Amino acid sequence: MPAAEMLKLEDVHTFYGPVEALKGLSIEVRQGEIVCMIGNNGAGKSTALMTISGVLKPRTGAIFFCGERITGLAPHTIARMGISQVPEGRRIFPKLTVRENLEMGLYAVPARRGGDSPNRSSGSDRCESRLEKVFALFPVLKDRQKQAGGTLSGGEQQMLAIGRALMSEPKLLLLDEPSLGLAPLVAHRIFKTIQEINREGVTVLLVEQNARAALRLSHKGYVLENGRVALEGPSGELLNDERIRKTYLGE
Repeated sequence: MPAAEMLKLEDVHTFYGPVEALKGLSIEVRQGEIVCMIGNNGAGKSTALMTISGVLKPRTGAIFFCGERITGLAPHTIARMGISQVPEGRRIFPKLTVRENLEMGLYAVPARRGGDSPNRSSGSDRCESRLEKVFALFPVLKDRQKQAGGTLSGGEQQMLAIGRALMSEPKLLLLDEPSLGLAPLVAHRIFKTIQEINREGVTVLLVEQNARAALRLSHKGYVLENGRVALEGPSGELLNDERIRKTYLGE
């Protein structure tokens, strides 16, 4: 049987003032998948992620998460439901320590975990447990947890941004350009970690400038052009599509 549908966008139109950025976007993500969105700059990829997470409000259309309509809900409400976003450019808190940055990812947890005890010791235990999971993925963050986030390298800051998003134990992780500005070896490590996160049960929606890496990493892909889906299908098929190879893979 196919996996359950986790996320669905139906004919979503999002505007920046008078400018229409998403022009009827429809996509779906099933539980356990890595789904990628590729396309040229201005195609609407980042706008799609920000619309899903509630930072931008669609003018028309509908968004569903685990069968529940989330269109127009506030970002903190959507985060508490189990969607966590790693924004383009990482956007860590440079003056906070690595540990403090990670702890910021816990703010949504009490409201989503209604049965959790509110006492301080319970919260502390929960924090430590989740920190250890992040440190297992990114050992360098454990070594540098007292260091200011702004002093980390670009790759380490990307690890920190992903780790912060994982602290809330999301069902769906939105990743916006995780390899941007990183050396190839560092980017490769980030991609391998995304696979590991997915194997541990987190569904992933990935926006990535490196189309070849994104399609190799994912199960399904969408090609966005001018705010719409131009092509979609299993990632292996898109990798071999002549139009994709010429336009996005430089062949």
